[in-house]
Amino acid sequence: MAADKTRVITAHVPEELASKVDEIAAKMDRSKAWVVKQALNQYVEEEQAKYEMTLEAIKSIDEGNFVTHEEMKTWAENLYTTKASKKKA
Repeated sequence: MAADKTRVITAHVPEELASKVDEIAAKMDRSKAWVVKQALNQYVEEEQAKYEMTLEAIKSIDEGNFVTHEEMKTWAENLYTTKASKKKA
């Protein structure tokens, strides 16, 4: 099996963050590169998931699946009235 192609990415990070990466790498007995790669993978996956959820939400709105502000206000007002009525009973 051939190794995956890789590229070097250079980034300037604050000293404090670099020190934390150093500490984590030492505690885990891993390289700093491994720690950064894991963190970057997680970040990219989370950002992709947020993007996909945004697209789904826009599609849902375009299909008319939403609650208007007025509908939400009415619901909230009725919720308060319903709770108040139950306390009096």
